[in-house]
Amino acid sequence: MTDLKVVNGDSSSPQGVDSSTSNGMTSGPGDAAKKQRDDILHSDIGINILLGRLKQSIASARDFSEFLQHRAKFEDQHAAGLRKLSKMNYGSAQRQDSRQGSFALQMGDVSKVHDKMAENGIQFASSLHQMHDDLAELTNNMERGRKRWKEQGLNNEKRVKDAESLMEKAKARLDSSAENYERAKTGDSSGRVFGIKGPKSAEQREEDLHRKVQNADSDYHSKVQAAQSARQENLSSLRPQAVKAIQEFIAECDSALTLQLQKFASFNERLLVNNGLVISPIRSADEAFGMPSMREMIQRIDNEKDFHAYVMSNASTVPAKGPDHTYQKHPTLGGPAQSTTNLPYKQDKPQPQPPATSSSFQPSSMSSNTARQPTQPMPQSATSPSQYGFPPSGPGPHQQPPERSFSGPGPNPQASMSQTSIPPPQPPQKTMTPPPISPSPPSYGAFKPPGSSGGPGSAAPPSSRPGMGSQQPSANSAANLPAYNRVFGMSLDELFRRDETAVPLVVYQCIQAIDLFGLEMQGIYRQSGSANHVHQLKAQFDHDPSRVDFRNPENFFHDVNSVSGLLKQFFRELPDPLFTNENYADFIEAARVEDPTQRRDSLHAIINNLPDPNYATLRAVVLHLNRVAEHQEVNRMSTSNLAICFAPTMMGPHTGANMADAGLQTRVLDTILTNTYQIFDED
Repeated sequence: MTDLKVVNGDSSSPQGVDSSTSNGMTSGPGDAAKKQRDDILHSDIGINILLGRLKQSIASARDFSEFLQHRAKFEDQHAAGLRKLSKMNYGSAQRQDSRQGSFALQMGDVSKVHDKMAENGIQFASSLHQMHDDLAELTNNMERGRKRWKEQGLNNEKRVKDAESLMEKAKARLDSSAENYERAKTGDSSGRVFGIKGPKSAEQREEDLHRKVQNADSDYHSKVQAAQSARQENLSSLRPQAVKAIQEFIAECDSALTLQLQKFASFNERLLVNNGLVISPIRSADEAFGMPSMREMIQRIDNEKDFHAYVMSNASTVPAKGPDHTYQKHPTLGGPAQSTTNLPYKQDKPQPQPPATSSSFQPSSMSSNTARQPTQPMPQSATSPSQYGFPPSGPGPHQQPPERSFSGPGPNPQASMSQTSIPPPQPPQKTMTPPPISPSPPSYGAFKPPGSSGGPGSAAPPSSRPGMGSQQPSANSAANLPAYNRVFGMSLDELFRRDETAVPLVVYQCIQAIDLFGLEMQGIYRQSGSANHVHQLKAQFDHDPSRVDFRNPENFFHDVNSVSGLLKQFFRELPDPLFTNENYADFIEAARVEDPTQRRDSLHAIINNLPDPNYATLRAVVLHLNRVAEHQEVNRMSTSNLAICFAPTMMGPHTGANMADAGLQTRVLDTILTNTYQIFDED
């Protein structure tokens, strides 16, 4: 082994490594050195040398494989943490209590940059995992080959040594027999030899010894031939075959390890380059507009513009400017008498009047409208329940109509106060003539017809006038409907058997309304609607869900947020959550899987095991939420935000044992929404 240091002509290079290099490229050994190396490898100790070298190669490959495994786990954790951090930053930037405008937009782009960097890290970790698996398989194969050739090669060497040992023993017996025969020939008769028939004579003893010498010589000759044959076979075929096989294993192991090292360097370079291109993309001279760099994103934040936009967003909430305050001396102190026209709160109690045919009232005509005949019948157009999107709650001319909260696409109390238009009258054939109305009719409660209140804004419809309690009349009629076909609080299986629809009607109607009117509404499913509206809509579905039609926004008071709240309340009141209590533990366990693909496949398998009504309802809701997330640039509702809103309603509230599962519940729904078309692609 000591001669290996000078094989390549350099006694200072360990393990026979040639120290002669040129520009970093090593040169191979010369012909004389190769011949000396082959002589050593084909000697009696050659196989042991090669087995030791192969063991070193396997150990090095195994050590690097373990390094790759730990590095891959570290990169996985780093990428997962970076992705989680980017989602948290994105969600924080979209919260209403955070800055909006260019700041929220650019911080969202910065979060996307981090998300792309996390994706690069996941790909890098996946490549390292694959390299680890390849090296682990290689070392296992090398170890099996090493053991096989160690057993076979050493057995061949042992067979030769055994043959040579038998040859030496035969030679020793021959030498001993020949020595005894020589003594007998010279007449040395030390000791008498007795046979079966008595003592043998000298001639008989000499003859026996001669026969033993001949037999020993014959045995020795055969043992020599056997040893020569075994050695010749070992030198000519068995040993070269073993040496060649072990050398091939060494070369394969070393080459594979070198290849993996090169791939490792390449993957590191690619990771750094990709992250650099994400942070600062390279644009050619022709690309004036391309993906901005992170520095450019930060520079696009306009503080002044954001401040201006925030202030102007509150312009609609600025109260109307009141009259200028002037000092007037009280009449008791000698001042002028006060006009009753300046005291709107001391007017006589107004009487209900029919709506005017003109589009507006003149201030000068308001007193005359108040003084008109109190027994004049009121047209149905002012009180008809069908005008507000509800069926009549009962017969009779004095039933209180449900009023809508506003008549436009959205509530605007100030606009209602400033306009004087009233609902147009209905045709004469639809007019209902109630009994004469007394100055304070008990059947109308807080309802006041248009034009009955003094002031410029008195002609607005009752549903849009502030301070009139417009929601209370509707609650008394729609919210008190009898629950003939109860929907809320019923299980999906019971609704399926009763209504014969895979998706409950309330879910279908709510999804339809939000798809038509709410996809671009900012904060949909996060903003709360009117509790009174939700209560009325719930009562309508429990009364007769087949009569509810949300294609007309008047049927849900033009309040899309109430529709979203109604949908979440339906899932909250299910006896068994949409994801079912039976499969809850499986969903949580699948959420703990770090690999996104494996987590998606695990959730897909559990979803396929849901009952048919649960599966159909989940599919409809997930496809709908995916459409909502497609408009996240407008509505600010990403898949993570939607998952936060819907996870407690679909999987169970965060109470008791579920408190610790809040984050895992959100991960379940976020994964489903992110992989919508991969999970439901076959339906």
